[in-house]
Amino acid sequence: MAKKLDQIIVVDVESTCWQGKPPAGQKSEIIEIGICPVDVASGQKLGKESIFVKPTRSTVSEFCTKLTSLTQEQVEKGIEFKDACSILEKKYFTKDRVWASYGDYDRRQFERQCQSRNIRYPYGPTHINVKNLFAVIYALPHEVGMAEAMDLLNLQLAGIHHRAGDDAWNIACILSKLLFQLRNKNSIQENQ
Repeated sequence: MAKKLDQIIVVDVESTCWQGKPPAGQKSEIIEIGICPVDVASGQKLGKESIFVKPTRSTVSEFCTKLTSLTQEQVEKGIEFKDACSILEKKYFTKDRVWASYGDYDRRQFERQCQSRNIRYPYGPTHINVKNLFAVIYALPHEVGMAEAMDLLNLQLAGIHHRAGDDAWNIACILSKLLFQLRNKNSIQENQ
């Protein structure tokens, strides 16, 4: 089956975390998945969604709540990880579309969690690392954080930083701007 190139599915995750090592018997796991599809032709963001995922191998620490604003009570109302993966595949066709995240953490976290739980990986093989792409396009000496990239592009950070739905939206803003700038540059060169 041919890959669908109509949208790029931007994904961001928040996971359980601690200041220092996790407590004995706990492992970092996804507790929120943010999704923001970007229309490839127009560069427009097509909305955003946030899915709470109920943790089964860890609890939300005070440090995690301070960082993300997520509480144990909120994520306890979430769905099972396998059901979240199913939503990605069925609603967003992530097996057939290009997906993107800011850095490799999100991709690696999905790979680890799917492998450790014997759950089908919800994505196809094509992943765009927007953090790396941004640094390469702007010839930066190193990768920068999402908030700094937004600032360098004169984009306003929307929502709450370290909330998956808002971060997916902001990453989609960066990706949209990069697509727009590259297209304009190419069309200017073609007209010269």
